[in-house]
Amino acid sequence: MPYLGSEDAVKELKKALSNPHIQGDRLRYRNVIHKVIRHMTHGVDVSSVFMEMVKASATVDIVQKKLVYLYMCTYAPQKPDLALLTINTLCKDCSDPNPMVRGLALRSMCNLRMPGIQEYIQQPVQNGLRDKASYVRRVAVLGCAKMHRQGSDVEIDGALVNELYSLLRDPDPIVLVNCLRALEEILRGEGGVVINKPIAHHLLNRMADLDHWGQSEVLTFLLRYKPRSEEEIFDILNILDNYLKSTHISVVMGATKLFLVLAKEFPHVQSDVLVRLKGPLLAACTSESPEMCFAALCHVREILRSVPGHFSNHYKKFFCSYNDPHYIKNQKIDILCELVNDENVHSILEELRVCCTDVSIQLAHTAVFAIGRIARTYSEKCVKILAGLLEYKQEHITSAVVQTFRDLVWLCPQCTASVCQALPGCEENIQDNEGKQALIWLLGMHGELIPNAPYILEEYADNIKTEICPMVKMELLTALVRLFLSRPAECQDMLGRLIYYCIEEESNMAVRDRSLFYYRLLSSGIDEVKNVLSGPKSDSSLAILVDGTEQPVNSWVPVFNTLAPLYDKKLWQSITANSSKCELPIVNNLATTSLVEDFERPLDPEMPQHSPDTVTLVSDIEMTPELFENKWLSLTANHCWDIEWKKDVEPDLLQSSLHVLNIYTIAKSKAGTQPWKSYLYAQDTKENVFLIELMLCTDSYTLKTTVKQDRENMVALNDFGSLLQHAVCAVLELSNAGNLPST
Repeated sequence: MPYLGSEDAVKELKKALSNPHIQGDRLRYRNVIHKVIRHMTHGVDVSSVFMEMVKASATVDIVQKKLVYLYMCTYAPQKPDLALLTINTLCKDCSDPNPMVRGLALRSMCNLRMPGIQEYIQQPVQNGLRDKASYVRRVAVLGCAKMHRQGSDVEIDGALVNELYSLLRDPDPIVLVNCLRALEEILRGEGGVVINKPIAHHLLNRMADLDHWGQSEVLTFLLRYKPRSEEEIFDILNILDNYLKSTHISVVMGATKLFLVLAKEFPHVQSDVLVRLKGPLLAACTSESPEMCFAALCHVREILRSVPGHFSNHYKKFFCSYNDPHYIKNQKIDILCELVNDENVHSILEELRVCCTDVSIQLAHTAVFAIGRIARTYSEKCVKILAGLLEYKQEHITSAVVQTFRDLVWLCPQCTASVCQALPGCEENIQDNEGKQALIWLLGMHGELIPNAPYILEEYADNIKTEICPMVKMELLTALVRLFLSRPAECQDMLGRLIYYCIEEESNMAVRDRSLFYYRLLSSGIDEVKNVLSGPKSDSSLAILVDGTEQPVNSWVPVFNTLAPLYDKKLWQSITANSSKCELPIVNNLATTSLVEDFERPLDPEMPQHSPDTVTLVSDIEMTPELFENKWLSLTANHCWDIEWKKDVEPDLLQSSLHVLNIYTIAKSKAGTQPWKSYLYAQDTKENVFLIELMLCTDSYTLKTTVKQDRENMVALNDFGSLLQHAVCAVLELSNAGNLPST
């Protein structure tokens, strides 16, 4: 027997459809048609049996008609000439005494996506709008929208629009809702369906006849109506009151938004509605559907911006479950921070402490930073918990805690002594750049309170040659100069060595400029250094800016019950503005700033024409040499090209420029090695990981570049390749112009 999808199987189906013995047996004939549909749904091309399927449509069996019409709607665009032969059959079925057949035929005619079909379906659709059967009218109303979409370049038929408006009074509630949807589609270019006072009141009076989805749809359209008097507003609110008690969350949310919009001038009414919304939202937050739960949590977060502590009595509803997806856990942690008060602070902090030890590094960081937010109010309790987390000696936990300590001592100076007592020993477990910067800042700013602060900084200074991140180097310079003012005897020697190295051997211009600045500042006298660096060590007033102020309810009502709360505010603005542009990282380096500006120049004609500002690389990627090697060996080369290299430019100069763009080096050859090689890695904001090999061949002075990607995404690969090529070319040009050091 031929296997599914083979040419022999299709030939057998065609033969069976033409067999008069099978055609005479209705059950066998339907089974053959079932096999055709089965092949079609599996992606097999069965268009060769089109004529046989057209003949099969001449039957009184409704099930068989449905199957045949499904087939014809699928293959009509591929066989437009043969599809015209089905028009007569469909038109005939549109006049069938059975309303199910009439509706089925009309729906199939409207779904034939082929040119020139409008002239054939116009009359059946108009007849369907006046049909006695409600099912046919439902199909005909939606057919108007399909007909308009297929002939979008044709002017809007005013008579058809008027007839659809008149059908809003149809006794069938589904016809009413379909009319709203069809009018919205047809009149999209003119602002959509118009809701005036008679239509609005008619829709309100018909709400009880609609199902849940119809009620949600009507409530959305009613947002367009603006009542003319206060009395009319409260009449509408009285009608809507029952829908706040609906068992369907979409109806409750739609009614709530309409309440909030209409009661814009009545804050006490808005407050009462938000209190009544508490129960349905909490039920949605515990829904088994993660999508429903996430949407509800995002709306809870919006409400808390205007009504802080609104859900405080139900804070346990926002505790994380072990099987919650990470995005739901993040939302719950953010909400818990808003619900903290004197009564529940112990329970919430204990919940967050448990989350800090989660296997997910991202969730652990979120929980640690959440404790830091709560510490601005309950500093003593939170600092004790954060200090206890350091005992786990986990790299990612220690780094997050130290970053939290840095922000905490700046915003809450009363925590400084407790934080300084907890810091010694944590330097052994910090490897990421953000954690190093935070620790070095604390040691420099408050080193007089930490006994071994100079010795910790000395270890970083001794390992400066192996440090990759320029931001860590600049932070180390500043910290040592600050600590030198309070503990000169212990810091003088290492500060001198560090400044000498950064001036004489450092290749990054930003670090070199910073060290020159401090050298000249120290040369001018210690009093001048104190004047420059004697700024405040904390500023508690900034906590107001960090936490933000309460927002009025009307500030977020327009986006309530939409997709906007599910997105970050800036991301939503970019989506609604149809802008997909992302910004490059900000750099504080004159040479690398020129490098970024140079990205705007035209690309190499052989490179894919993608603007490099469409890719943003992240700085918190983790990559070990073993993981890099395994990935490199398992992936094939996705992108290879050659760049002409200049003879007098050292390839090591390329590394610091790429680091600024968050392209990190994991291994490279020693200077003078032939050929010189370097292996790098990077990751964009969409979690595309790129592995790069740079090989400089001195015989031809050509930099051979190979890029591998861990997932198939040609757009991201082309964007990254363009960014990398521009970075290399810019370094060569800047070196030629004297902005970068060369040999």
